[in-house]
Amino acid sequence: MTQRALSVLTTPPPLPTGTLRIVPLGGLGEVGRNMAVFEIEGKLLVVDCGVLFPEETQPGVDLILPDFSYLEGRIQDILAVVLTHGHEDHIGAVPYLLRHRRDIPLVGSQLTLALVEAKLAEHRITPVLRVVEEGQVLDFGPFQTEFVAVNHSIPDALAVFIRTAGGTVLHTGDFKMDQLPLDGRITDLRHFARLGEEGVDLFMADSTNADVPGFTTAEKEIGPTLDRLFGQARKRIIVASFSSHVHRVQQVLDAAHQHGRKVAFVGRSMVRNMGIAAKLGYLDVPPGILVDMKAIDDIPDHRLVLMSTGSQGEPMAALSRMANGDHRVQVGDGDTVILASSLIPGNENAVFRVINGLLKLGANVIHKGMAKVHVSGHAAAGELLYCYNIVEPLNAMPVHGETRHLIANGNLALETGMEPDSVILGDNGTVVDLKGGVAKIVGQVEVGFVYVDGSSVGEITDVDLKDRRILGEEGFISVITVVNRSTGKVVTGPEIHARGVAEDDAVFDDIIPKINAALEEAILAKPDHTAHQLQQVIRRVIGTWVSRKLRRKPMIIPVVLEA
Repeated sequence: MTQRALSVLTTPPPLPTGTLRIVPLGGLGEVGRNMAVFEIEGKLLVVDCGVLFPEETQPGVDLILPDFSYLEGRIQDILAVVLTHGHEDHIGAVPYLLRHRRDIPLVGSQLTLALVEAKLAEHRITPVLRVVEEGQVLDFGPFQTEFVAVNHSIPDALAVFIRTAGGTVLHTGDFKMDQLPLDGRITDLRHFARLGEEGVDLFMADSTNADVPGFTTAEKEIGPTLDRLFGQARKRIIVASFSSHVHRVQQVLDAAHQHGRKVAFVGRSMVRNMGIAAKLGYLDVPPGILVDMKAIDDIPDHRLVLMSTGSQGEPMAALSRMANGDHRVQVGDGDTVILASSLIPGNENAVFRVINGLLKLGANVIHKGMAKVHVSGHAAAGELLYCYNIVEPLNAMPVHGETRHLIANGNLALETGMEPDSVILGDNGTVVDLKGGVAKIVGQVEVGFVYVDGSSVGEITDVDLKDRRILGEEGFISVITVVNRSTGKVVTGPEIHARGVAEDDAVFDDIIPKINAALEEAILAKPDHTAHQLQQVIRRVIGTWVSRKLRRKPMIIPVVLEA
């Protein structure tokens, strides 16, 4: 039977000598927040440190970080953080980890570390960087790392092979097997095969597209579609994509150049990341094609392309603000908007809200469901099967994806002939020990959500988010009452004020006598009632009435004062 994550917290045993321990702190059961910790001989190696973007059920939250509490007291034992590529779900939490220790070496490719360095500059952190290339081998204490070129939706992505006394691990990062990539850099399957011949004890493979049959479409197939859409457009073209999707931006620049249009980058992260990519030679910018946002009003609509952030419906991103009419770019009748991205699970409602807003403004909106304007950066089932057969791992632990993706990836491993006990379906916090070619689950540690809300990190709890949802969905009622304990009477009030519950506070006139009667009865029965107990009386009376009368369950804040 396939090994599955433990359903209850189970403290793992002390790590035996010569054993490699693997603990994913994020990226399992979710799309984002990717982070895995490897431990042997008292030393730690971290692979990726990303963020998860909030859903509608997490109002006010800006980012969600991995839970670093497992590393509490162990920060000094971290020898390096290996970053497989430069997407936010793999590098976004690095500044928050480095707040605990700024000199942790960051290891990755040139583009990846350039993007991280720019991000850290905003946090006023000067990092220790170690640039690596495919084929390079580096030692970090008891860990030997070897880097493998992989193809993804951002240049310079790497897989990492980890050698230890406890065993070997091949971690793919995010990857696919595009055989005709725009930059000519394919996933190095020959390197995978050599590592397979050496012996891979544990294969940690990207699961995001494991439930998609066949092979992921090649990036080059997007070009003709963009060329056709650019040729049909009569006014401005707005293309929304991830701010780090260099390949997609390259295709937009090429199409714009072909059709005589200028391009302006919209969104701070887009401007920053594409500036870095162009400077390092990963983005080929045709001469004279780029214009500053300040100059777009001087360019005819039919000669302008805006390359924007906000493809996931993020509330503060440029495209969302355009849809809401509060951006300097005013979308109008006849503009063409192209959403060049896939939907991250959980973002569907936000994206459709943006699409509807743009359509109301008269824009022609094109998305992946209508035309081939985006392809995934993740290996589909056919590609993963190739990898399992080439690598021939002794054990597999699917990573990066929701539960359905992890299970689909595990099933692929089984189809290639792996033994069920060798396939581990873990969760965040699942503790796996590897020794002598055997990988097994030995515990489950607590791994929660760490919310970033403005300048606060980790201060917002799930209880706070529940309160926010209640306020947003059910409304708020405050009740202020003054009582005299000596007489047992209500002196003043209750004054009831509501927001988002009823159109007129006069609707509460019927409940006021009942609140008074309940308070006086409580004081008479027990004169030493505390203020908190009397407040609970009010909450119970008005809560029951509002639920029955108005069919709502608002937040109720009762205040009882003594005369």
